[in-house]
Amino acid sequence: MLKNVLCPLTTVYILAIFGRIIFSWIPIAPESPVAAVRRFMVKITEPVMGPLRRALPPLRLGSFAIDLSPVIVLLVLQIVVQGAILQC
Repeated sequence: MLKNVLCPLTTVYILAIFGRIIFSWIPIAPESPVAAVRRFMVKITEPVMGPLRRALPPLRLGSFAIDLSPVIVLLVLQIVVQGAILQC
């Protein structure tokens, strides 16, 4: 029963992280309807990615930096979903 709830929620959370990554590359006007979607994605993903981001600083590559927190969270979620924990 718990697996029937956690597997879809984990999938939705993974999609929210991917959406947040994509939205971070696109300039969005604060008053647009898309900005509300972006704010929602940040609101649901930040509790997990924020502490990880504070513990692991961005990877500096010349004049820009790459935030590794989404990659690490996605890897952990894939291990949870595909691994021995949930087996979705």
